[in-house]
Amino acid sequence: MSNLIIAPVVLPAVLAPFILMVIRHHLDLQRIFSMAGSIALVCISLVLTHQASGGEIQVYELGDWPAPFGIVLVLDRLSALMVLLTSVLGLCVNLYVISTDWDKRGEHFHPLFQFQLMGVCGAFLTGDAFNLFVFFEVLLIASYGLMIHGGGADRLRAGMQYVVYNLLGSTLFLFALGTIYAVTGTLNMADLAVRIAELPADDTALIRVGAVLLLLVFCIKAAVLPLHFWLPGSYANAPAPVAALFAIMTKVGAYSILRMYTLVFGPELALSAGLVGQWLLPAALLTLAVGMVGILGSRDISKLAVFAAIGSMGTLLIAIALFTPLATGAAIYYIVHSTLATAMIFLVSDLIIERRGKEIKPAPRMAQNGLISALFFVAAIALAGMPPLSGFLGKLMVLQASTGTPHQTLIWSVILIFSLVAIIGFARAGSLIFWKTTDPMEDLDLEEVQVAPLQTQGTIMVFVPIFALLFGLVALTIFAEPAIEYANATAEQLFDTSAYIDAVLGETAK
Repeated sequence: MSNLIIAPVVLPAVLAPFILMVIRHHLDLQRIFSMAGSIALVCISLVLTHQASGGEIQVYELGDWPAPFGIVLVLDRLSALMVLLTSVLGLCVNLYVISTDWDKRGEHFHPLFQFQLMGVCGAFLTGDAFNLFVFFEVLLIASYGLMIHGGGADRLRAGMQYVVYNLLGSTLFLFALGTIYAVTGTLNMADLAVRIAELPADDTALIRVGAVLLLLVFCIKAAVLPLHFWLPGSYANAPAPVAALFAIMTKVGAYSILRMYTLVFGPELALSAGLVGQWLLPAALLTLAVGMVGILGSRDISKLAVFAAIGSMGTLLIAIALFTPLATGAAIYYIVHSTLATAMIFLVSDLIIERRGKEIKPAPRMAQNGLISALFFVAAIALAGMPPLSGFLGKLMVLQASTGTPHQTLIWSVILIFSLVAIIGFARAGSLIFWKTTDPMEDLDLEEVQVAPLQTQGTIMVFVPIFALLFGLVALTIFAEPAIEYANATAEQLFDTSAYIDAVLGETAK
C-alpha cells in the first residue's frame, strides 16, 4: 500500500485551511503557497502515473480498515491519468490567475482553488460510491465560491442557477445510492460489482432503477443534453480562469460513467445491458450538434467558448456511449485533448475580453492582436478537430471505433457535418475580432487604440500558461502513438474488472 496515493487529496485539503486561517491577509504569501502546492501536486501526480503505467492497481485503505468495511482510494491507469491532468490544468490556471491579478478581484480565491483540486482528485481516486458523492459536494461548494469570485449581479444569478441544478443532481445521487445500498448492503465499488453480479434475475428491478438514476446524475455533471441548462449561463458568467479550471469538471461526470458502467454495471450484466448505449448515444449526438451550432450563433466570446466546451463533451460522450474497449480508448485520449483545448479557449477568451469586451463585432484593434489571434486560431482548430493537432486524431479514433456499429452512418454524419459548422463558426468569430476594425488609423501605436489598459497587456507571463496548454496539445499530437497505447491499455484495464476487484477486496473477493 503506497501512502502517496492519498497525497493529491491531503495536500490541497491541508493547504486550503492554512491559507485561509494563517495568511488570509497576505496575498503574496497566498500566491507562493498556492503555487508551491500546485507544483508539488504535479510532481506527485507524475510519480503516481509512472507507478500506474505498469498496470498494477494500488489501494490505500483509510484508517487501515480493509474493504468493503472501510473507505479505499484506488490508483489505476485511469485515475492516475485524470489526477495528472487535473494537476497540470490547476498549475496553468493558477499561474494565469496570478499573472493577471484575477485573485485580487475577490476574496479567498486560493483556498477555494485548493478545495476544488481536492474535490476533483478525490473523485478520481475514490473506490467508494458514497465517497464519490462526498467529493462531488466538495466540488459543488468550492466551484460555487469560485464562480461568483469578483461579484456582480449576473455572476451571482448564474451561480444560483448552477447551485440549484447541481443540488438537484446531488439529491438524485443520494436517492440512487440509497436504492443501491438497500439492495446490496454496500457502496464499495468493487464489492458492488461482486454482489450485483450474484443477484437473482428476479431481484434486479430496483437495482436497475439505481443504475438509471446514477446515469442521470452523471449526465447532469457532464452537461449532456437536455440536462445541460446549468452550464452555458454558469460558465459564461464565471471568471474565465475559473471556467478554464471547470474544463475538468464535466470530465468528472464522464469519468464516473466510465468507472461505474464498466466496473459495477458492466456490459455483461443483463440488468444494465444496453443502458449506456441506448440512452447516452442519442443525447451525446444532440450535445455535439447543439454545441457546434452554438459556436456559429454566438454573439459574445464567452458563449462561444462555452458552446465549444459543450460540443467537445458531445464528441467524448459519443465514444463513451459506444461502450467498447476500442471506443473507450478513443474517449480516454480525447478526454486529455478536450480538457487542454477547452481550458486554452477560455484563457484566450479572457485576453480578448480584457482588451475589447465580450461582443463578437468589429472594434478598435487590441494590443498584441497578432499573438492573441494566433492562439485563438490554434485553440479553434483543436476544438473543431482539424489537422494537425490532437483533436483531429481523437475524432479519427472515435470514427474508427464506430465503424461497423449499427449507428455508424449517423455518427459519422453528425461528427463530420458539425465539425464543419464549428469551423465556420470559429472563422466567423475570428474574422470579426481580429481582422475587422472600427479604427481607420490602423497604423497608430497599439497602445493608443487598445480598449482595456490592464496590466495583463504588458506582461509576457500571462501567455506562459496558455503556451503550456498549447505545448500539451502539441505533445499529445507528436507522441500520439505512446499516448494512444496508454489510452488503449487503460481501456483494457477498465474492462478487466477482475483485477480491480482482486486488488480492492483481496481474499474477501474469493
